[in-house]
Amino acid sequence: MAIARLTLTDFRNHADALIAPAIGLGADMIVLTGENGAGKTNILEAVSLLAPGRGLRGATLADMARQGGPGGFAIAARIGDTQVGTGTEAGAPERRQVRIDGRTVSASSLAALVAISWLTPAMDRLFLESAGGRRRFLDRLVLALRPSHSHHATRYEAAMRSRNNLLAEEAPADPAWLAALEAQMAEHGAALDAGRRDVVAALSAHLDALAEGPFAKPTLALDGWTGNAGDLEQALRESRPRDRAAARALVGPHRADLLVTHEAKNQPAALCSTGEQKALLLSLILAHAEIARTPGRPLLILLDEVAAHLDAVRRAALFDRLRATGGQVWMTGTEPALFEGLGEATRLHVSAGHVAVIG
Repeated sequence: MAIARLTLTDFRNHADALIAPAIGLGADMIVLTGENGAGKTNILEAVSLLAPGRGLRGATLADMARQGGPGGFAIAARIGDTQVGTGTEAGAPERRQVRIDGRTVSASSLAALVAISWLTPAMDRLFLESAGGRRRFLDRLVLALRPSHSHHATRYEAAMRSRNNLLAEEAPADPAWLAALEAQMAEHGAALDAGRRDVVAALSAHLDALAEGPFAKPTLALDGWTGNAGDLEQALRESRPRDRAAARALVGPHRADLLVTHEAKNQPAALCSTGEQKALLLSLILAHAEIARTPGRPLLILLDEVAAHLDAVRRAALFDRLRATGGQVWMTGTEPALFEGLGEATRLHVSAGHVAVIG
């Protein structure tokens, strides 16, 4: 069982929404239907904030607070026997607070509590946009398998920012301070790279073992720097003059890119049709869900408007594979008919920020 109870207070268009106790019946499949703009995606976004980071929209915290509300918001959930809360206060709209069983903790602590992955229409351009978007996508997949990935990413980014600032100063940088920052970048950067490559390898092995099905099969590779901490520390030390001139670090795992190829066509995903790109992305999310669940750490899969792009055969195949993951699946759609054949599920209707059980 993942989420057994969920409440939203002043979050987006939901002033006071109780998304359970319907979920408390033990449903693994949760379907949210309603008109466009009703608040379905807002509920998925709230669930995505039960993981570290800015959620599935990548929005600022201030933008998540309800317009016309007091200025802050709150999300509360019961995950198994654990009480989780996150949100902001009116006087500090960009300061996120997280509590687990009443204790104030860092947002990174959420990574060990639950594994979350998602697919939204905004991700349709993943293969056409910058490497940064694909890198963030991969890091979310890694985080679901390796909770420590968030810690390494935070420490690496902090050390890199400090190093960039130090190199940008007019006075010569203190070599000892630079070396200390580069040692931090090397330690955490090597761990980031290893985590990404391990997950890419695990996904590739799982995809290779799958029989041909209704969804296009991708092949994966990670492009960019790789090596151990000593290799990265030396590379950073040698790159100081170039990094100073460029005003940024030019070497390291922060420049990696996830390369995806349509296996049957041997064609890069960026050159595939829009429909093929969606199919490749869905295949990736499904494969990840099939390897991501671990004992004691529930898996949440958030799929926004995914069924609308599939025919009946592919919808049925999707539902079967999702149910087989053993995770808790949240799906949205405008019409209940899109989820015919799903079987047992918690079905909720969303209208202008209000949530009601269907049937």
